[in-house]
Amino acid sequence: MVHIKALFGGRRDVDMTAGNITKHLIYFALPLLIGNIFQQLYNTVDTWVVGNYVSNEAFSAVGSVGPIINMLIGFFLGLSSGAGVVISQHYGARQYDKVHDAVHTSMLMTLIMGAVFTVLGILLIPYMLQLMKTPAEVMPESTTYLTIYFGGVLGLMIYNMGAGILRAVGDSRHPFYYLVVSAVLNTVLDLLFVLKMGMGVEGVAWATVIAQGVSAILVVIELMRTNSCIRLRLHELAFKSGMLSKIFKVGFPAAIQMAITSFSNVFVQSYINHFGADCMSGWTAYTKIDQLILLPMQSLALASTTFVGQNLGLNNVSRARKGVSHALLIACATTLVLMVPVLICAPSLTSFFNSKPQVVEYGTIFLRYISPFYVLCCVNQVYAGALRGSGNSRVPMVIMLLSFVVFRQCYLYVMANFISNTFLPIAMSYPAGWFVCSVLTSIYYHKAQLSKTRLVEDCAPA
Repeated sequence: MVHIKALFGGRRDVDMTAGNITKHLIYFALPLLIGNIFQQLYNTVDTWVVGNYVSNEAFSAVGSVGPIINMLIGFFLGLSSGAGVVISQHYGARQYDKVHDAVHTSMLMTLIMGAVFTVLGILLIPYMLQLMKTPAEVMPESTTYLTIYFGGVLGLMIYNMGAGILRAVGDSRHPFYYLVVSAVLNTVLDLLFVLKMGMGVEGVAWATVIAQGVSAILVVIELMRTNSCIRLRLHELAFKSGMLSKIFKVGFPAAIQMAITSFSNVFVQSYINHFGADCMSGWTAYTKIDQLILLPMQSLALASTTFVGQNLGLNNVSRARKGVSHALLIACATTLVLMVPVLICAPSLTSFFNSKPQVVEYGTIFLRYISPFYVLCCVNQVYAGALRGSGNSRVPMVIMLLSFVVFRQCYLYVMANFISNTFLPIAMSYPAGWFVCSVLTSIYYHKAQLSKTRLVEDCAPA
């Protein structure tokens, strides 16, 4: 059992500039992975509850609104990744005063953007649902869920920024602890609000918002109580000189890439919606499983970002490159192992979320045809994470926009209008985009000189 003192006090930062590379990556990625699994439980539990205890329309509503949420949240996560890179490079260079400035600038930025995103998200709901060609029978539940979700989105944003700050200095354990607490709370509230109080989609939305708020409170408490250089003092919140521009230099390209990619997925969802509620539900079940399988590689990509950032803070390029190679190898091996039970158990995995035979049929097809291509994501995610850790987020942005937006939309248009307007060829737009992105990212990474972008030009070993 974790003691309260271990949760809230003392230093938990980790210096990745020395010691065993594989050990650092695994120790960092493992709690991050488990934490991300619990984070996925937010919406997974929501969809499971409504899929089994509310209705098929409610299941489709909760599961299909992801592109709308990810469009706004993805923009913020891109900016928070910029803060993490700046903090990790200053931390690696032992410039703790700069770390302090970056932390307080980042948290003030989060509070302001939280207010903006709350208003913007609620205003955009009807337009985005129409753009996705959401069926009329699903529209009321989708609107209800999104309205409540965006009303409480500040909690999610504060948690993600706070967790990003902790991870930038090598602490992936505390974000994990808080996600466990919030995920358990979310599950309990889902069952209470839906099964006991009959609140339906409204209940699962409120459960998510409350749980995210608790995780935000916990991460803020940790930042205020830690003894390390990332300690948060609320009265010192301010935009420190030059720090906001450094964060935007890395974070804004990543933010644009994530937001536009998510926006393009709105169109992908509209193609899926064209085939009716059962196909939507099968796609929803697929995406829930898909998100879980992708977590190990995403965790290792984040580990490579922090590892590269800290080591390039000391201009140790060779160690940074070794870390990337190790991360890619572990990500590929883990993904290949996970693919086997997914291929074998696809019908059972789909029926866990929705047992309707037509839904299970759609979900099984999606899983068995798309999951063999997951290993492509290892390449583009790990290499992109490494490039961002070096401060170079513009090239990953351009490559991912070309692959996931331009190429994918061209693929969908040609496929739907000239080749085969059926659900499986449409769904294969995802692996096609992954392939293009992996090829381009790999070519650039191996030809580019992995070196520190001038974000911390005044940084030198203390």
